[in-house]
Amino acid sequence: MVKKAIVLLSGGLDSATCLALAKRRGFEVYALSFDYGQRHRCELEAAHRVAEALGATAHRIFNMDLSQWGGSALTDRSIDVPVDEAAEGSDTIPVTYVPARNLVFLSLAAAWGEVLGAHDLFIGVNNVDYSGYPDCRPKFIEAFIAAADAGTRAVDEKWHWRVHTPLQNLGKKEIIELGISAGVDYSLTVSCYDPDPTGAACGHCASCLLRRAGFAAAGVPDPTRYRAQGRGE
Repeated sequence: MVKKAIVLLSGGLDSATCLALAKRRGFEVYALSFDYGQRHRCELEAAHRVAEALGATAHRIFNMDLSQWGGSALTDRSIDVPVDEAAEGSDTIPVTYVPARNLVFLSLAAAWGEVLGAHDLFIGVNNVDYSGYPDCRPKFIEAFIAAADAGTRAVDEKWHWRVHTPLQNLGKKEIIELGISAGVDYSLTVSCYDPDPTGAACGHCASCLLRRAGFAAAGVPDPTRYRAQGRGE
């Protein structure tokens, strides 16, 4: 019997890698993306491309509007996305953190999982690059599993949720190498926090800096399409 898994798919490098790894592990994959009022909505088009290219059984986009209360540079245009500031190793919560985002996303993934009979959830959290994000840390994932086990039909039916975080302790170099071995075409992905309307990356936000450094460290040509001023040339 083929096991089903929900993969949180943003359209970025990490989530695309997670989807490929779930497929490689033999899961029937259901991709879940969110249109949450983010300024980088072109990532949803990227998510569609990735889901199609990697053979997801289904791809759903859930609509909500977290920009109603903002609180993040990704959902509030009055807050600037920081430029030329690497996030790696930071212990300070950055302005690009979206309040409770992964808590909300995983909860909705579990809801869909209950309907599908999919007890496995994949999320591309990373404690190396984004240690400043509280919802990317192992302690949060452990606590979510406990809450989901207690607050869904799992508690009565005597099964347990499994939240897979295959990228948790990897740097971008290792993630890219792993993804390439699993068949990811990173030219389909968008990781930038502040791309232009065509999806071209800014080249200066923390996500762009980490992505670019990862390709360089892996010795792999960077397929990212940057804005003309983004490369600093």
